[in-house]
Amino acid sequence: MNDSCRYLFGPVVSRRLGRSLGVDLIPAKTCSISCIFCQLGPTRNPTLERREYVPTEQVIAELRAWIRAGGETDFITLAGSGEPTLHLHFDRVLKFLEPHPFRTALLSNGTLFTDPAVRRGAAHADVVKLSLSAWDRTSFERIHHPHPDLDFEPMMKGYRDFRSLYRGALWLEVFVVPGLNSGEEQVKRIAARAKEIRPDRVQLNTAVRPAAEAGVRAASPDKLQRLAALFDPPAEIAAPRAHGGTVSLPLSAQTLTGILQRHPATAAQLAEMIGHPEEAVRELLEDMVRAGRCHTREQKDETFFTR
Repeated sequence: MNDSCRYLFGPVVSRRLGRSLGVDLIPAKTCSISCIFCQLGPTRNPTLERREYVPTEQVIAELRAWIRAGGETDFITLAGSGEPTLHLHFDRVLKFLEPHPFRTALLSNGTLFTDPAVRRGAAHADVVKLSLSAWDRTSFERIHHPHPDLDFEPMMKGYRDFRSLYRGALWLEVFVVPGLNSGEEQVKRIAARAKEIRPDRVQLNTAVRPAAEAGVRAASPDKLQRLAALFDPPAEIAAPRAHGGTVSLPLSAQTLTGILQRHPATAAQLAEMIGHPEEAVRELLEDMVRAGRCHTREQKDETFFTR
């Protein structure tokens, strides 16, 4: 990856997608909700305004240059610093990629799928991941702190309408927050709502990085396995996994900054993402901390680096 890229990051090793080249269409923490578990911190001013937050043609130019340079990845993924469907022309990026030999993924919180234009645009992705961590309006508001004009049931209808038109792979992510949506009866209600949508896969996730609210903690692997069995068919666990391929990015402050401003990570996680020895990555991170280019957060005896 050229360090001059503003809107692309990676490829990094993704827990869901293998090697994933990220496309960031939204300024930091521009989102329609403020999830208590978000690794990027709280959303100060949730918005529903769809506009061209970053120049579409510049994003496509960076992608074109990356492809011409022989870039390799398993997926090109619209994700990053905020909700990608807030970008008015996210579909143009997906359409640009359709003739190229890369699978595309859209990672969305799903709140804008009430809009037919968003649903039509999302249908150009090979994989669409939507969030479903609640079962009604009260639980949705408690976990996601949405923009005041958002309502849960219209969003669910948007999911069902999207499933009716979409021929790609539809995944649902259920983010388990102990004490809020981790009880067996609560998860059974989420599973019933998921069945309405008919996803191809349901994945359970939990907090593996520092969250927006300090009290959020991770569900144990055993707990996740028990909850996964409540879905029909059983859900998968979105746990860290090894990837057979090798990702090698330049070991530079620019590379690490591009990742950390979107994904807080430990030195070990970064080393795996970019294909360099952990010791070398840690030394560079320590230099960056001293220079004020990143800072650290402690969680469960691990040190996370973040912007």
